[in-house]
Amino acid sequence: MNGIVPLMGLLGLGAGCGLALLVRAGRPSANANSPLRPRRQRERRRHAGRWLVIAGGIGLLVGAITGWVVGGLLAAMAGWTLPRILASGTTERERTARIEGIAGWTEMLRDTLAAAAGLEQTILATAATAPEAIRPQVADLAARLDGGKHLPAALRHLADDLADPIADLVVAALMLASEHQARQLASLLGELAATARAHVEMRYRVEASRTRTRTTMRVVVITTLTFAGALILFNPQFLAPYDFVAGQLILLLIGGLFTAAFVWLRHMARIEEPERFFTGLETTGHAPGTVRQEVT
Repeated sequence: MNGIVPLMGLLGLGAGCGLALLVRAGRPSANANSPLRPRRQRERRRHAGRWLVIAGGIGLLVGAITGWVVGGLLAAMAGWTLPRILASGTTERERTARIEGIAGWTEMLRDTLAAAAGLEQTILATAATAPEAIRPQVADLAARLDGGKHLPAALRHLADDLADPIADLVVAALMLASEHQARQLASLLGELAATARAHVEMRYRVEASRTRTRTTMRVVVITTLTFAGALILFNPQFLAPYDFVAGQLILLLIGGLFTAAFVWLRHMARIEEPERFFTGLETTGHAPGTVRQEVT
């Protein structure tokens, strides 16, 4: 019986990995090397691939040590999800910095346009001094314009690269100005910059109020994993009942309860974002007229 349990654990992990690969293969995806795919999405997929391998290795190691099918699967799930849960504050801070960078660049555009510069010349002039949080995306926009790409198409690329609702508002204003020669663009950009600044202040207030929740979440996660690891390493006799089928079912129930609790804590510490209205415009190949109708 003791020799069969580790084999069952490895077989269960293999079946779970195979199912995950089948689900991933069934999803429609564009060419990974396509220039239409946003840079952030490509980086996220590469990062997810590395963590998938690490999580699978953690699951195999735990399954081999304990001989538990459910334990290996739960360990793999923990290796996949816990880094995101523990780094949730970092993600929110990066998003806040990006919105603040959008506000700063919008103000730069407004001030440069006030000097009677054209829109494309304004974008090229601000590319080198754009806020650091969005400087690579603005530099790519300037490079596309230097390469002869039309401004509306280049701005749609910028919206996909930034992937932010506030950025969509700024891009929509620039697109309308490039196609309709808007005369009040400078004042409109000033209002959008003020809106972005207000959004950043709101996020800072929400972030400060949820810091305690994130700290509690990290303490609970780290304490739980430390306690479980200590039991496995130093007191395996206490966990002997989990070697049998009934024990595995109970372990599955316990793991499900902890998973639901961690997801709930993560949801409590998360700032809800408004939906974007520029999603998919670059990849669906809309004509400029269609894009103009959707923006308005």
